[in-house]
Amino acid sequence: MAFPPGFLDELRARISLSDVIGRKVALKRRSGAEFAGLCPFHNEKTPSFTVNDKKGFFYCFGCHEKGDVVGFVMKTEGLSFPEAVEKLAREAGLEVPRATPGERERAERASSLQEIVEHAARWFQKQLRLPIGRSALDYLRGRGLSDETIDDFRLGFAPDSRDGLLAALKREGATLDKIVEAGLAIQPEDAGREAYDRFRGRAMFTINDRRGRAIAFGGRVMGAGEPKYLNSPETPLFHKGGNLYCLDRARLAATKDQPVIVAEGYMDVIALHGAGYTGAVAPLGTALTEGQLGELWKLADEPILCFDGDNAGRRAAQRAAGRALPLLRPGKSLRFVSLPSGEDPDSLIRGRGAAAIGRLLELARPLADVVWELETEGQPADTPERRARMRRAVGRRVAEIADPVVREYYKRDMGQRLAKAHPAPTPAWQRDARRPFRPGLQDPAPFSAGAAARRSSADLDTSRQERALLGAMIERPTLLHTLAEELAHLPIAHEELQRLRSALLDALSLAPSGIEPAAEEAMAGEGPLESQLIAEHLQRNGLGRLADAARAKAREVFHDDPKEPDGWVGQWRRAAQHLAHLTIGPEELRQAEQALAEDMNEENLQRLQAILDRMRRETLESGTG
Repeated sequence: MAFPPGFLDELRARISLSDVIGRKVALKRRSGAEFAGLCPFHNEKTPSFTVNDKKGFFYCFGCHEKGDVVGFVMKTEGLSFPEAVEKLAREAGLEVPRATPGERERAERASSLQEIVEHAARWFQKQLRLPIGRSALDYLRGRGLSDETIDDFRLGFAPDSRDGLLAALKREGATLDKIVEAGLAIQPEDAGREAYDRFRGRAMFTINDRRGRAIAFGGRVMGAGEPKYLNSPETPLFHKGGNLYCLDRARLAATKDQPVIVAEGYMDVIALHGAGYTGAVAPLGTALTEGQLGELWKLADEPILCFDGDNAGRRAAQRAAGRALPLLRPGKSLRFVSLPSGEDPDSLIRGRGAAAIGRLLELARPLADVVWELETEGQPADTPERRARMRRAVGRRVAEIADPVVREYYKRDMGQRLAKAHPAPTPAWQRDARRPFRPGLQDPAPFSAGAAARRSSADLDTSRQERALLGAMIERPTLLHTLAEELAHLPIAHEELQRLRSALLDALSLAPSGIEPAAEEAMAGEGPLESQLIAEHLQRNGLGRLADAARAKAREVFHDDPKEPDGWVGQWRRAAQHLAHLTIGPEELRQAEQALAEDMNEENLQRLQAILDRMRRETLESGTG
């Protein structure tokens, strides 16, 4: 089975030879695009098997096996040529074309078109060095380009004549139809009007394919005229959305661990290459496309977008961020460089040197920063409604991410940013309850003074006492009005019960105030409306079951006693005082742990243990255990 040559070229360009061989051979990088390993085709102890990604072939100096990626799959997996091609095409996401006569004809036509574009590139280069091209040559030199750079990037000039290129290509044997199909001339629809050159009076930039072959052009107008930049149209050779300026050079640079940088224009790319950043590329007259992002991610996990420091540059960066979001996957993202206002990479390098761009690249920001700015920058958030709008906008943006793992991490990141940007106000009772900051305060050492008392509160099951104290507030809601401040300062060690305490204090805003404890006692329970409001509040906060358990515990511990002058209020305060006593520790306990800290002998250890045992017994006998 025959395949079109263009398809096989595309397949080899998309598949990394070292990746395919690396599945079967442990490869070590020698330099740049070259790897070495033990040959899979014969037994050896010293590596003689080499792989070259740039040249796209492997070779063994021992057994002399050689070939490309298709040949390797054929040899190692016992597949025929068509089978190996189809297997690799599936991996690359390419549809295998069927080599019909029409497809072979299209491949031959593309080859002939590429020859025409190559002739045009040489002609443009020649015109630049003639007197007619003096203005363009002066312009390029004025932009800081040396003659060597001008020749290296195959820059040229299209004279401002109607058919200068047409005539030159026809002399090379090209037909008018082919010249028009290659995008180099325009054939008017009006009958009788002659074709004319597409590019006139412009400095010319040659656009190559992945393999470095000329396929299209970009032209900058010399003097007045619109558009400022004109690119070749879509042709059988050239697809704007699937290629990048200098992609062929960036592929080589990426094998040498050079950063992959996306700039906006041709001159920016050339300036970056001159500064040593040979992984620089640029879109071709369009916003960054999905196809171009795919090409970039083949070269680097996090290409750096380096757009101009003006409003247009910022909009381009934001469009690229929005385009990239649905395509993100683990390890594949973008980073962004913010240039100074009014600067582009070309002007920055010419004005401040290569070191300036290097410093900016080190400060490249992650994609998440740009996503955040897309929905928050310049947006007021001074009311609950505006903050809710911002949260919804950020959420919708994150929802565009297709990969579930990346999407979940973005949700967390954006949630943290929202919480930090608009923190919930701290209730007054909580602000009052904060302990003053003491410089140098650290967690105590295992036997430092105070450590045993603090650990004793964790060793003892204080959750039962805490549950009863909180449950009393639910059983008799009007206790909140009298005991709110004491409740706020109550030492509660367990996290879920801390949440319950916070919810109860928040419920103060729901409950009617001004009810005296005596009146509450006379009611022999809680007011139905107040109790209902608090119960619904706790249920909304996911604390319904915990509240019911705490309420049941309070009914076990607290009782209506006619001999108790203060009723439940008095009982609650005594229980709270006991809990605080257990948490802080009596003076005797502090003295015992101080003695153990100073002299860790058996006698001091036994003394401390006896005190802790006594505290446990007191807890069990207290009536709140």
